[in-house]
Amino acid sequence: MTPQRRRLLVGVIAAGLLAGALLVSEEVQHSRLQAGYFSGLAASLAYRVQDGASAAIRFPADGPFDERMGYTRLPRITERLATRGYVPARQASFSPGLMAYTGSGYFAPYREKSHAGLDVADCRDQTLYRFRYPYRGYADFPAVPERVAQALMFIENRDLLDASRPKMNPAVDWVRFTRAVLGQLGNLVGVDADAPGGSTLATQIEKYRHSPDGVTYDAGEKLRQMISASTRAYLDGEETLPVRRRILLDYLNTVPLSAAAGFGEVNGLGDGLWVWFAADFDRVNALLAAPDGEGETLAEQGGALKQVIALMIAHRRPSYYLSAAGRDNLEQQTQSYARLFAEHGLISPALRDAALARPLQFRDLKANPPLLPADIGKGATAIRNRLAGMLGTSLYELDRFDARVSTTLNGTLQQQVSDFLDRLAEPEVARSIGLFGERMLTPAGLAEVRYSFTLVESTPDGNRVRVQTDTTDQPLDINEGSKLELGSTAKLRTLATYLEIVAELHQKLSDKSAAELRRTAVDPHDRLSAWAVEYLAGATDRRLPAMLQAALERRYSASPGESFFTGGGLHSFNNFRREDDGQVPTVREALQGSINLVFIRLMRDIVRYTMYKVPGSTAQLLKDGEDPRRLEYLSRFADREGQVFLRRFWHKYHGKKPEEIRDVFLDGLRPNADRLAAVFRYLSPQATAAQLAAFLDQRLPGDAPDAARVARLYERNAPEAYDLPDRGYVARVHPLELWLVGYLSAHPDADWGTTVEASSDERQAVYRWLFRTRFKGAQDSRIYTMLEVEAFLDIHRRWANLAYPFGHLVPSLATALGSSGDRPAALAELMGIIVNDGMLQPTQRIEHLDFATGTPYETRFGRAPAPGRRAMAPEVATALRNALSEVVEGGTARRLSGAFKLADGTPLTLGGKTGTGDNRIVIGRHNGRGVALNRTATFVFYLGPRHFGTLTAYVIGPGAASYRFTSAVPVQILKSMGPLLLPSLEADSPTRCTN
Repeated sequence: MTPQRRRLLVGVIAAGLLAGALLVSEEVQHSRLQAGYFSGLAASLAYRVQDGASAAIRFPADGPFDERMGYTRLPRITERLATRGYVPARQASFSPGLMAYTGSGYFAPYREKSHAGLDVADCRDQTLYRFRYPYRGYADFPAVPERVAQALMFIENRDLLDASRPKMNPAVDWVRFTRAVLGQLGNLVGVDADAPGGSTLATQIEKYRHSPDGVTYDAGEKLRQMISASTRAYLDGEETLPVRRRILLDYLNTVPLSAAAGFGEVNGLGDGLWVWFAADFDRVNALLAAPDGEGETLAEQGGALKQVIALMIAHRRPSYYLSAAGRDNLEQQTQSYARLFAEHGLISPALRDAALARPLQFRDLKANPPLLPADIGKGATAIRNRLAGMLGTSLYELDRFDARVSTTLNGTLQQQVSDFLDRLAEPEVARSIGLFGERMLTPAGLAEVRYSFTLVESTPDGNRVRVQTDTTDQPLDINEGSKLELGSTAKLRTLATYLEIVAELHQKLSDKSAAELRRTAVDPHDRLSAWAVEYLAGATDRRLPAMLQAALERRYSASPGESFFTGGGLHSFNNFRREDDGQVPTVREALQGSINLVFIRLMRDIVRYTMYKVPGSTAQLLKDGEDPRRLEYLSRFADREGQVFLRRFWHKYHGKKPEEIRDVFLDGLRPNADRLAAVFRYLSPQATAAQLAAFLDQRLPGDAPDAARVARLYERNAPEAYDLPDRGYVARVHPLELWLVGYLSAHPDADWGTTVEASSDERQAVYRWLFRTRFKGAQDSRIYTMLEVEAFLDIHRRWANLAYPFGHLVPSLATALGSSGDRPAALAELMGIIVNDGMLQPTQRIEHLDFATGTPYETRFGRAPAPGRRAMAPEVATALRNALSEVVEGGTARRLSGAFKLADGTPLTLGGKTGTGDNRIVIGRHNGRGVALNRTATFVFYLGPRHFGTLTAYVIGPGAASYRFTSAVPVQILKSMGPLLLPSLEADSPTRCTN
C-alpha cells in the first residue's frame, strides 16, 4: 500500500470513529434512538379490562410496593374470595406483548399510583371510609417548592429536568453509570477507586417499588430496573419531560424512610417530616417556597431545609440514619450538603447559615407517638373486620391495599342512627323519648348503657345489611363479635323448633286414617307425638296451617311450683310477673306475655320428643332392665350413634390448634371447681396440684377454691379415679367430646378415619357405663342426664339450621330462656328466615370489591349467584310471623302498635320478640349470690314486608347488677326512631339504596 493510500485509509477510519463517537455522544446526550425503540416497545405492552376472569394476566411476585398495594396477593385473594362466593366479574387481560415482556421478568409498565389505599362506599356509592397512604404528599408537580426539587436533583439526579433534552431517557445517566461500572471493575482488580452509585431516580423507584425486598442484589437486577424504567418512561411517547417531572414527584411522595412504632412503614417526604421531626408538611413547604426571610422566619426556613436534606440522604440507609446510632452521621452529612448547596448557588449563604445553626430535632416516639387520626364509623369497622378475615390480612395491611369495597350499608341512615343512639346518653334526650320509668332507665345510669342496632332489607337476590352500628368506643362489633344472654329472645328459637316438630309430625302422620292413627304407638313421655295423633285423628281440617294454629293454642301451666330435673340437677324457674303464676295460657298467649314457665315446659316436651321419637331408642329400651337385647343393642348403638356424636364434635374442633380446642371446650362448660378439676386432670394427667390451682384461679376469678380444697380435688380426680364415662358425668359433658378434645389436642393433624379407629373402645365404654351403677334411681338420673345431653345435640342441629351462631347449647331447659347465649346479628338472620317465608338467604354486606383499578392487575370481584336454602317450611314461617305480630299488637312490645305508618298513611305490619337477660357468675354454694357481668335487653323485629333487624341495650361489667331495665327500653327506642327509619322503608324513597 502506498503511503498516500495508507494516509487516506487512516483518515477514513479516523473519520468513522469520530462520526461514531459523535453519534454515541449524541445518543448519550439526547436519547433519540432509545426514544424510538422504547416508545415502540411500550406501545405494544397493552392491556384491556374484560368481563369474567382473565386467561392472560401475570401478577407481580414480589416488591415492597406491589406487596403493600395487595397486587402480589391477588392470586391468593382470588382463592379466598371464591370460598366465600365472590368471583372475578371483570379483570385485566394482557396483550401478547405484555405477557412476553413480564414473562421475561420485567416490571409491567403503567402509570403507578403514589397515593392509594382502601375505600369503603355505601349502597349509593357515598364514601363511608377512606384511607390514603402515604398520608401526606404533593398533589402535583407545581406544588413542589423549587428548593425541594433542586435539593433532590443535586443529591441524586442533577440533569433530570433538563428541558433542552426533550427525549432524554431518565432511566440512565450514562456518564454516571459508566463511572460506576469502571469503579466497580477497579475494585474487582484491587484498585481503590471511588465508585459512585449509577442509579437515577427512575431506577431507584423501580428498585424500591418492585425489586425483591426493595434491594439490588446483583447486576442482573440492576439491568432489569434500567430496562423497566426506560420502558415506563416512554409510555406516553418519545417526549419525556412531563414523565421526568412525574418521576421527581413520585420519588418525593413514595421514597422509603424506615418505619416507626405506632405508625408503621414511613414512605414519602411528607410522612417522613411528620413522623421523624414532628414537622407540619404544609408549614415546611410554605417556608421553603417563600423567599429568604429574616430573624425567626429565616431560622425556621433553615430548619425546614435541613430536615428535607436529611431525609433525602437518609433514604440511602434509612434504618441506620434514622435510628439513634446514625443520627450524628446524618447531621454531619446534612451540614456538608448545605454548604455544597450554597457553593453551587442553590441557596443563599444566609439560608445555609440558618440551616447549620439549627440541629436536627427528632420526635420523641415514646412521649409523642406519630398516631394517625382515626374517625371510623361502626359500619365501616364491621366491614373492615369482615374483609380482613375474608382476605387473610391485618387491618393495617388492608388499609394500604389499592382497593375499593362497595357495601350494602345505607351511609346516610347509618350516620343518622349512630348519632341518634349516641345522643341517648344525654338525660334531656332520653327523657324526651320516654326512657325513664319503672323497669326503664334512670338519668344517673345513662352513661354506662350501650346500644346496638341492625337493620336488614330483604331483596330478590339476598338480604342486605343497611345499618349496623353500636355506641361502644371499641373496635369489637357487639352485633357480631359477642356472646350475650339475650333472655327471652330464645323463646322465639324454642317456638320455631316446636312448630318445626309439629310440621314433621304432620308430614309423618297426616296421610293416615283416624283408625290408623289410633293404633299408632306413642310413648307416654312423648306428649308432642301424642297430641299430633290425637289432633289429626279428630281434625276436620288436616292441612298444616290449621295444625300449626292448633299447636299455638295448646295450653301449658305457668306455675313455678314444679321442680325440673335438667342439666344434671333439680332446678326451679320463675316468671317475670307473679300475676302469670296461676295461669294456664296458650303457647300464643305465652309468647305475647313472654311467660317463662310455659316455655320451660314446652322445651321439656321438645327434649322428650327428641329422646323418644325413634322406635327402639335407648330411652325406651332402658325401661326394661331385663331385656335380653340390651347388650347387643347397646354395642351396635355405641358404634353407630357414637360415630354420629363424634362427627358432630369433630366438626366443632377439627382444624383448630390445641390451645384453641381447649378454649372452645372450656368456654362451653358451666364452670365450677368439681367439673373443671375433672376435665383438667383428664386433659393434663401429668400436671401438678399447683398447675391445677393456677388453672382454677384463671377459670373461676374471684371464686377459686383454697389450697386445701385444691389438694382434695387433685386427689379425687386423679386419672385412675374415674373411667371416661364417669368423668364425663362429673364434668356434665358428653364423654366422647371430652375424649376428642384430649385426642385432637395430642394429635391435631389426625384425620376422621384415624379418629374413628382410635375411638372404638371409648364409643363402647360411653354407653356401657350406664348399666354399671348399683342403684336404679341413681342409674336413671345418670341415664337421663346423658340422654338430655344427646337431645340437646339434636336441638342444636335444629337451631344451627336457623342461623344459631355457636357450636353448642347448654344441655338444660334454661336454654329456652336464653342461658345458651345468642348474637343480635344471628337473631336478625333468624328473623330474615321468617320474613322470607322460610328461606335462608345469603346476608350481604359487601356488593363487590375492586382491586388495582387503572392498573394491569385490575380485578373486580362480584358475588356469584347464590340461591337461598330452605330452612323452614313456609307454613311455619307464616305462623311465626303472625304470632310475632301479636307480640306487638297486644304483648310485651305493644307500645309499638300503630307506630310506623308510611307517608300515605298505610300502617306497616310489625312483629317481634323481646328479651331481657343477665349474664351472672355465682359466688358461694347453695344460696350463693350472683354477680352480674352484663345486662341486656333486646328486641328482634320485622318492619313491613322487607325489613328486619335487632335493637339491643346493654351494660357490661359488675355495675350491671344495679340496672333493672327490660326490653321495654329497646322497644321504646325503636318507636322513637320511626321518623329516621320510615323514609328508607318507603318503596320509592330517594334515600333508599340503589342496590
